[in-house]
Amino acid sequence: MSQHTPHELAEEFPELKDRIHTKKQSDAHFAKLAEDYHRINKMIHRHESEVETLSDDHIHEIKKERLALKDTIYSLLAV
Repeated sequence: MSQHTPHELAEEFPELKDRIHTKKQSDAHFAKLAEDYHRINKMIHRHESEVETLSDDHIHEIKKERLALKDTIYSLLAV
């Protein structure tokens, strides 16, 4: 059974779920950003679930990166 990963884009922006899906299909740059967000989010989740241990500095940096990606993705969706 797969475990739910919190903070996925469709969960963060439920009102934009269809737009996220469409933009991933039609915009390669957006798709790459979404892929990067998903990869980093999964890494954070694995750390928080104690599946994988990351240093405090590393987890802090990737959380900042996730937030920056989320802001960029939102700005592209809000256009």
